Amino acid sequence: MREFAEIWSYLAESPLLWLTATLAAYTAGDAAARAAGRAPLVNPVLIAVILLAGLLWITDTGYAVYFEGAQFVHFLLGPATVALAVPLYDNLAQLRRVWLPVLAAVLVGSLTAIATALGIALALGVSRETLIALAPKSTTAPVAIGIADTLGGSPTLTAVLVLITGLIGAVVATPLLNSLGVRDWRARGLSVGVAAHGLGTARALQVNPQAGAFAGLGMGLNAVLTALLAPLALALIL
Repeated sequence: MREFAEIWSYLAESPLLWLTATLAAYTAGDAAARAAGRAPLVNPVLIAVILLAGLLWITDTGYAVYFEGAQFVHFLLGPATVALAVPLYDNLAQLRRVWLPVLAAVLVGSLTAIATALGIALALGVSRETLIALAPKSTTAPVAIGIADTLGGSPTLTAVLVLITGLIGAVVATPLLNSLGVRDWRARGLSVGVAAHGLGTARALQVNPQAGAFAGLGMGLNAVLTALLAPLALALIL
């Protein structure tokens, strides 16, 4: 045990340690997901989170230390989001034909995500900081963190809530939509993108390219609407 502690102290001095650990954890999660036939419950991000959380706990490493080493992954969120324009362009003709229903669906979905989160939280008597962190939970992380930071909430708590929301959406979306009998890939993708942002969109892209395109569209539009609606909703209740 002492030898392990000495080796770890040496490795911890490298800024690439946590980036390497993050990539290794995701690689392990993706391998498990492929072995399971991409089953919804075997989500690579969920597995990576569990592995990394365990490693942080065992090594008694704080989040700030981890993020300092793995922040390059956070930087890549921007380019990854922009890259979603490729499947959107491939399905541009279909998007033009249904733009009005899409806008209506995203508006209702965005309002529902904000209202239900705040309504339940108010009923449970949570703090002001938690309310601010909850309001943008269904939008992509950079937008949600920006909203929380601007309104005086905790960016760290917001990031955790966004991650939990995305993971739940990515895991339950496929079996839930199957049980509800939703067969239209456009509707499936749009609903997942609005409710579960980037992680849901990644899952939709694995299932069907058309679903992935509409998930990306839903995620993008929901980010814009949440940035406008969340501060208004919070102003009404705080």
